[in-house]
Amino acid sequence: MKIYNAKIYTMDADGVIENGWTELADGKISALGSGMPDSVSDGDIDAQGGTLLPGFVDAHTHLGIIEDGLDFEGDDCNETTDPFTPQMRALDGINPFDRCFEEARMRGITAAAVCPGSANACGGEICVIKTVGRRVDDMLVVNAGIKFALGENPKRVYNDKDDTPVTRMATAALIREGLYKARRYAHDMDSYYSDNENCDPPEYDAKFEALLPLLDRKQKAFFHCHRADDICTAMRIAKEFSLDTVIIHGTEGYKIADIIAEEEIPVICGPIICDRCKPEMRGQELKNAAVLAENGVKLAICTDHTVIPIQYLPLSAQAAVKGGLDEMTALRALTIVPAEIIGAEERIGSIAVGKDADVQLYRKGDDPLGLMSEPALVAINGQFIRREV
Repeated sequence: MKIYNAKIYTMDADGVIENGWTELADGKISALGSGMPDSVSDGDIDAQGGTLLPGFVDAHTHLGIIEDGLDFEGDDCNETTDPFTPQMRALDGINPFDRCFEEARMRGITAAAVCPGSANACGGEICVIKTVGRRVDDMLVVNAGIKFALGENPKRVYNDKDDTPVTRMATAALIREGLYKARRYAHDMDSYYSDNENCDPPEYDAKFEALLPLLDRKQKAFFHCHRADDICTAMRIAKEFSLDTVIIHGTEGYKIADIIAEEEIPVICGPIICDRCKPEMRGQELKNAAVLAENGVKLAICTDHTVIPIQYLPLSAQAAVKGGLDEMTALRALTIVPAEIIGAEERIGSIAVGKDADVQLYRKGDDPLGLMSEPALVAINGQFIRREV
């Protein structure tokens, strides 16, 4: 099936094709070109000059792991019985029947990173999923990495329990301790495999096993931090353990944007359209995304759903544009850049031959970031979720 007569924002090396076409086949993008295709059939779609984009990607959410309209019964985001839980997997807490998945799809959001929360110094494994499906295993794109949290949240949660950590020092120390022990565990495993006649294997430890891909840089370390000093702590720990690191939120990133850029650490910026709801967000400024981008920081924009409902992801980007962010940079911050940051760029984030057929079409004149805009067509894995053209 072909979509033609479209202005295509490929978010790839092909840039913007002013009048182009693409073909979807077997769940993939099978062809792409400018002008008209060689042939058009009755089943093909005339975009009538509309704008074709990759599906939007929200790089930090709690979609389906905090269910809509429920309290404790539907909140599986934080295992607050232990401040260090790398063995937890977001995949095991997601309800794909939560109605917010449909709200995401209807606004062109075709993939999302679903994360454990930030109550713990280490919350667990982040997964990237498509926003359509009945079984989360079938929706999985990639397990992206491990979620850590610095700053206010672990302090507040465990202070209420009269347990550690209650200081920023203790939070960082817990993370270091876990990583050091995982490194020793890996060393002991290597010793056993290289000389199993003289060495016994270490006792199995689910926490350390979960951290091994991180130490091998096969997964990324995602650090929740708002304040500039917490961002610097994340960068300090990342250097100590040679971690492939991502900053989540980065609310005060504009204060140290040049330093973040120098360290070549990407930032998933958001939530943007919310109030300064806690002390560590006092420094929130609408200019944050723009300043980060101007300094060369690799930037994605997120909702942190349920903090901001996921369907307002494009509106979050529009707010960042109001704060000075270039509009094309904003579109990239919803497509190819988040895909790259969460390690899913081989499948999603751009319109390119061989990638998943996750696309959305806006009628001519509609602003993809606009409050009143909705895509006339959404396809995920080549299957139409919405088709009004």
